[in-house]
Amino acid sequence: MNLDRTKTFVIALGGNSIIRAKEKGTAEEQYRNLDRTAEQLLDLLASGNRVVITHGNGPQVGNLLLADEGSKNIIPPMPLDVLGAQAQGYIGYMIQNTLANHLRQAGAARNITTVVTEVIVDRDDPAFQDHSKPIGPFYDAETAEQRQKQDGWSIVEDSGRGYRRVVPSPLPLDVQQARIIKSMLNSGEIVIAAGGGGIPVVRDSNRALHGVEAVIDKDYASARLAIQIDADVLFILTAVEYAYRDFGTPHQKALEELSLAEARRLLAEGHFGRGSMEPKIRAAIMFLEETDGPASREREVVITLPETAAKALAGETGTRIVK
Repeated sequence: MNLDRTKTFVIALGGNSIIRAKEKGTAEEQYRNLDRTAEQLLDLLASGNRVVITHGNGPQVGNLLLADEGSKNIIPPMPLDVLGAQAQGYIGYMIQNTLANHLRQAGAARNITTVVTEVIVDRDDPAFQDHSKPIGPFYDAETAEQRQKQDGWSIVEDSGRGYRRVVPSPLPLDVQQARIIKSMLNSGEIVIAAGGGGIPVVRDSNRALHGVEAVIDKDYASARLAIQIDADVLFILTAVEYAYRDFGTPHQKALEELSLAEARRLLAEGHFGRGSMEPKIRAAIMFLEETDGPASREREVVITLPETAAKALAGETGTRIVK
């Protein structure tokens, strides 16, 4: 990938860029993981390219829900949209602080700013009738039934580990702050935005926005933002170095480069893990299908590990999807 010509990147940090498996999620652990990711992205961030960073927040919001649960008799619990905003703020601070320190040490002066981002969804999205996204702690059967009656929650049994609340996961229609983010990029800022998929909001007939109890997929929100800011590259950092066909079978094969048509075909054939790689491939297809402009302008999606981000930027690893 040629970084000599200025491009616009949306870099979607997966949860393992911030909290890794079997970690508690302490501030020290999260900073250590972000340090590793910053080292991989430093050349890109210092290159003068326009960069937006998005991120997941599932474990962090889960911890906030646990804290709410433990203190609900002392402090009023907050709704899910407010907790999402809270997580966006503190994760954004940790990312911008870590990246800025690395850039200062490298002698590259760039400002980094976090935008607490609202993402508009359709109140008639079918997801609001089919709650599917597990959030928060596990409950025993008695407590789950009580919360279902008392709070109107949708509850499901989760893989024999107990019962969990599930909420809607609607598709993102519009990133409310996209115009502001694009203006910030034009002025040279690195922007952190749409954390955790953004705060899901619906628009009333009087144009007012209201938060809803839902979770937007981070990769879909990243793709929607990439479309709206006219990005060249959607760069997805996740738990595997490549996307694979026949994933999880003895015949699995790393995919190095795919056309948009090939990505559509493999998705339809069921090669990608539901809830893991599948939404990333769907996000890639969304981005490549809905971006326009001259045919000569290359758009691409890159999927790889945080640890191999620098090699992927150099075209040496990762899955690359192009039109």
